[in-house]
Amino acid sequence: MGRKKRVAAPEDRKIIALQMDATFFFERAVRSLDRYRYDKAIKYFRRACDYEPENPVNHCNLAGILSEVGKYNESNQILQKIVDEVDPSMTECYFYMANNFANMEDFEAAEKAIIHYLEHDEEGQFLQESEEMMEFLSCELEHPAEPATIKSREGLFEHDKARSLLEQGQFGEAVKQLKKLIKKYPDFLAARNNLALAYYYMGHFAKAMETIHQVLEQEEGNLHALCNLAIFYQHLGEKEKLGRLTGLLRKTYPYHQEHVFKLATTMGILGEHEAAYLLFRRILKSGACGAEGDPCLYHYLAVACANTDRYAEAERHWRETAKLDPKSEVPAFYLNLMEKRRTMAPPERSYLSYHYHLPFEEQFRAIGQSAVEDPLPDKIRKDPLVRSSFFWALRHGDLETKLQVIQAFGLIGDQEVTEALLEFLLDPEENDYLKRLAMFVLRHIGWTEPFRVVMDKEVLTADPRPYAPALPEWEESWSGVLRLAFASMNKRFDLVQQHDLETLWIEYLSRVHPKKPRLQKPEGWAAALEYLTAKMHRRAVTYEEMAVRYQISPNTIRTCVKHIDDACKLREKMNAIFSGPPTDESEPSQ
Repeated sequence: MGRKKRVAAPEDRKIIALQMDATFFFERAVRSLDRYRYDKAIKYFRRACDYEPENPVNHCNLAGILSEVGKYNESNQILQKIVDEVDPSMTECYFYMANNFANMEDFEAAEKAIIHYLEHDEEGQFLQESEEMMEFLSCELEHPAEPATIKSREGLFEHDKARSLLEQGQFGEAVKQLKKLIKKYPDFLAARNNLALAYYYMGHFAKAMETIHQVLEQEEGNLHALCNLAIFYQHLGEKEKLGRLTGLLRKTYPYHQEHVFKLATTMGILGEHEAAYLLFRRILKSGACGAEGDPCLYHYLAVACANTDRYAEAERHWRETAKLDPKSEVPAFYLNLMEKRRTMAPPERSYLSYHYHLPFEEQFRAIGQSAVEDPLPDKIRKDPLVRSSFFWALRHGDLETKLQVIQAFGLIGDQEVTEALLEFLLDPEENDYLKRLAMFVLRHIGWTEPFRVVMDKEVLTADPRPYAPALPEWEESWSGVLRLAFASMNKRFDLVQQHDLETLWIEYLSRVHPKKPRLQKPEGWAAALEYLTAKMHRRAVTYEEMAVRYQISPNTIRTCVKHIDDACKLREKMNAIFSGPPTDESEPSQ
């Protein structure tokens, strides 16, 4: 009596243990930063370093926060430890140390650190800032200070030229420039990163992966390479590898704004929209590099908002995008999309692309509207992201998409397109009809040399004139008929329809061989071919209309149509396809 009884714990009580690891403390540090609790962020970043002392990212995160709160000396001690003990290749630490020394007004130490950075850093990501600091230090120390060499400037001109080609969508030429540069400077990692991207944009995934692994073999923590690799894994469906790499990127807290931007866009592409939202917002709030006047950044942030259901904020950012870039169609398109989403019940869940251009489907719709125009509008023809989509689709799209891409290439018609189509002809897995269309497009844009093409699994050398393997020779007068037809069809029929007309003419000539058609009136044959092509594509047309266009009698056209139809059984085929005669009621009976 008088004793206290101990209450027994319920048998069904479950105890969940917290997993105390570097990720746990990193996430709390980032959460504290978002709340401006720097004291807690520092404490949690220290714990992350304790759990993963070999990870330089943890140490850099801690050094960055210490610098932000004015603890420059302690920040430098950590940065020095990184290059001495953890990862000597992280030369950017010397740039960070120079900033800390400058803030402490130890200008001689700052000069020493910035010179070391310039002489040893290969990528030059802080080159402009370093040059500005050198100028400042020269004034403070009252003597000029020049590094013996600037390592990142080795091959810099060639790299800038290659990067410009990449930004213009000239991927093949960029590959040539970057390969030369890497041969000359094997340790030029920025060039290798851009070469990997060029391969990726062209659809050469195996080469892209090989190149990005070459970067990571030299510098395993290269953020640009890791971000690119994650995107490659996503396209290749490597879910397990992607999961591990995405986990690593989630724990990364970049110090420099360029790295923040790279990570933000990567996380968005990977579907990590909340992370992308926080990173893009961080860039905008920092005001770095003219962020507040960059329409692309507002678009990226708006997309991240939309993808995390922050629709009101998304609309606000797209309206700002429209103010900064009034000529762009992009903000208006997405504002209209947001308006549609508001009226849906329940809202449709589909994630938006972060690229600052209209969605790929909208680009193809524009191509369809411009299919008979020459040239294609510059906003489509010169947009590198659109061009990369075309190159990717030519290799990995379905048959209908490849058909559209080949037609679009006919409207672009530059050297890059020519090389892509010539390479397409040699792919044994591609459809033979698409290859014949590709040869037609190549001739259309000016190719005059024999083709090397794989047809029916055999490598052939094809005549640059119309592809007619069943005919032992090709007569110039037959090409004259095609020229008349194409001249009439220009800007009214697209390239696929023109190709179908040529195919029909070749089929007719092959079927009547060795007999040759009488060509006293080639206009009649050209008109007949256009008439039948229009019928094949369900376009309304009459003999009288053709007669006016070709300045020839309707009966002559009718006679030529009959000859072609008798040989090719075209009406019979169309009746089977369309389940009805293709004739117009307005035509006289035959």
